[in-house]
Amino acid sequence: MKIAVAGTGYVGLSLATLLSQNNEVVALDIIPEKVEMINNRKSPIQDEYIEKYFKEKKLNLRATLDYKDAFEGAEFVIISTPTNYDDEKNFFDTSSVEDIIEKVISMNDKNITMVVKSTIPVGYIENIKYEYNIDNIFFSPEFLREGKALYDNLHPSRIIVGTKNEKGKEFAELLKQASLKEEVPVLYMNSTEAEAVKLFANTYLALRVAYFNELDTYADVKGLSTKDIIEGVGLDPRIGTHYNNPSFGYGGYCLPKDTKQLLANYKDVPQNLIEAIVKSNKTRKEFITEEILKLKPQVVGIYRLTMKSGSDNFRSSAIQDIIKSLKAEDKNIIIYEPTLKQEEFSNCKVVNNLDEFKKESSVIMANRLEDCLKDVKEKVYTRDLFSKD
Repeated sequence: MKIAVAGTGYVGLSLATLLSQNNEVVALDIIPEKVEMINNRKSPIQDEYIEKYFKEKKLNLRATLDYKDAFEGAEFVIISTPTNYDDEKNFFDTSSVEDIIEKVISMNDKNITMVVKSTIPVGYIENIKYEYNIDNIFFSPEFLREGKALYDNLHPSRIIVGTKNEKGKEFAELLKQASLKEEVPVLYMNSTEAEAVKLFANTYLALRVAYFNELDTYADVKGLSTKDIIEGVGLDPRIGTHYNNPSFGYGGYCLPKDTKQLLANYKDVPQNLIEAIVKSNKTRKEFITEEILKLKPQVVGIYRLTMKSGSDNFRSSAIQDIIKSLKAEDKNIIIYEPTLKQEEFSNCKVVNNLDEFKKESSVIMANRLEDCLKDVKEKVYTRDLFSKD
């Protein structure tokens, strides 16, 4: 079976790799360098398992810039292009998804089924069906961690398909067949409910981040041991010891835009909790900024813009908002971020020689404490307690 995957970020490339074990997969992207890297079996994103599978597995996978080449003869077109929510304009930019939908329609091939994996608003698929007068499209959410996207697709917690028809069941079977997990729960539902599942799942994760961050803020202000409190709280099996490591705030692909989007969706629904999660994240970043300012540093070194270890994605990362706040206080900031090739980022000097970076910094902000910083531990400001995400 031929499958096309539009977009080669974490979602798209992990799915392309996963499905190309048993199917012909053609990945479509608009960036020539990424296409060339995939065709040379070099991962354009940092993901241990994608890199491993590229080296060790025989994959029926190629990449192209030509949508006709990708879509011709495909039974499924998986859409995993980037979307973004603008909370100031209260607008969800899904134009990249519509662009692919229109290209698929232009192929005039009724055998193609589109599967949207991009983050989209609740009700999006139903609107698309009406607007384009089509029925060959459904939503299927992804539940992936940055840097562990393929691993999570090989060991899925569940597969959710936003349709109850035969093509939906066929798609679920493709995912199950490619996974390493023997028993995978599969749920079939309407696309609108599937869209809501994605939003509410991510909002719960954001709530959990906010909860442990506020616990840490409380303990820090009161001079208490955050670690002792979290360990004591986590032994209650209803709470658990997972996803409990304090941070500078939540960031990444999904949590910031999903919580704000869900808040916008709640305009006509009585609520307090969703708004509190968004506000809590803002307050946490303000608290971290104040703590840094109290140290009166000459030079603030930012160790990585990413929020997670093993990730190279820093889109909407909390640290960027903290940088803006520190810049507003006229602080001199330098950044160590190996994925950056330019000499400046947000008007801050990029110093990617680690020894030089450590020497120049008065205080080093690190969302996650890594071994390479342990020789300058006295300079490091972090809330990382458990060395995990």
